[in-house]
Amino acid sequence: MARAAAYKEPAPIHDRDNPFESMMARFDRAADVLGLDEETYNVLKSPARQVLVSLPVTMDNGKVRVFEGFRVIHSTILGPSKGGIRYDNGVFLDEVKALAAWMTWKCAVVDIPYGGAKGGIICDPTQLSDGEKERLTRAYTASLVDIFGEDQDIPAPDMGTGPREMAWLMDEYSKTRGKTINAVVTGKPLVLGGSLGRTEATGRGVMVTTLAALAKLGMKPEETSCVVQGFGNVGSWAARLLAERGVKVKGVSDISGAYWNEAGIDIEAAIRFKDANAGRLNGFTGATPMNPDDLLTSAVDVLVPAAVENVITDQNADRIQAKLIVEGANGPTAASADDILNSKGLLVVPDILANAGGVTVSYFEWVQNRMGFKWDLETVNQRADHIMTEAFNKVYATSQRHNESMRIAAYIVAIDKVATTYRFRGGF
Repeated sequence: MARAAAYKEPAPIHDRDNPFESMMARFDRAADVLGLDEETYNVLKSPARQVLVSLPVTMDNGKVRVFEGFRVIHSTILGPSKGGIRYDNGVFLDEVKALAAWMTWKCAVVDIPYGGAKGGIICDPTQLSDGEKERLTRAYTASLVDIFGEDQDIPAPDMGTGPREMAWLMDEYSKTRGKTINAVVTGKPLVLGGSLGRTEATGRGVMVTTLAALAKLGMKPEETSCVVQGFGNVGSWAARLLAERGVKVKGVSDISGAYWNEAGIDIEAAIRFKDANAGRLNGFTGATPMNPDDLLTSAVDVLVPAAVENVITDQNADRIQAKLIVEGANGPTAASADDILNSKGLLVVPDILANAGGVTVSYFEWVQNRMGFKWDLETVNQRADHIMTEAFNKVYATSQRHNESMRIAAYIVAIDKVATTYRFRGGF
């Protein structure tokens, strides 16, 4: 009988493009600028908790398959830990550790009372039936029922998961507590306590920080061109909202291919095509197919990487022609590319700032669940836009004050907040 290959770490810890190593490279630089003491440095760099679980799930064919899952809680210094759950065949522990740490810094940058966490299950969700995904989600929840909690650790969707999976998680968790607990998870369907504005929140945050950065560069949106790499939820919403504000989106891509239109792509048409084509762009006729690798280095003003980690590396950073990079994805730029981008004079709005709109509105969802009261869309957007703009301005001012890149400045802001809170709270 054939067996699935045993789990194995695909990347060594000292690979400089390993996500955790990339995070630590930036952390170390910011810690040096802050003059962080050894005790605080060691506390902040180390995940508070790492949980590995084995999940036996009965498949549709009646056989039991055992999945490997993770939950990493990086910090609870600012409050309950917060972070998504990723269903992906390539997810591995160092990736989850990096994503959990990024969530800590992301929440601190936008000044919301959460620590960071992240979860993942090694699986290909496209190869699982709805029933298999439900059983897998419920098994994962049952295994982590003592970790999750509305005042402890609050999960959310990530790659391969969405509102439906969060509904299953909320239901399974609620069963163990004997009552409905909406606030244990965010990113839920509206009817289960989800927030208006959550679906577009991350892409909207990308739009807000892009416009703020363009203003600093003295560039007008209607005179600006852009490409968006990754046309999932974040990328498609970012493209749509930027286009609505006059930015010409010349190129988009997803896992199925890349497309270019010098006159500007009709983003609404691209989204309609994607939605009618199983979520893929392949076959889109509103633009010309192009080499996906060339999208990142195309001649535009703004580059929005909104797909996965490490797409900008020391192998292609010197060929990037954009004046501004706004990171919709988590960790799209490897640490090895930072010096190259800085030497080119590019303004980079880093992931822990640019895509923090999602966790901001997740926080709003949690607040509304705790209050038992719903906000209208205008209220959600106004409050989110205000938080994102304030965070951008604070990071930009820190960048100017320390003569550091926006990325290091964002880490300085975040680490300083968490470190200051740790010193007030103290340790053993």
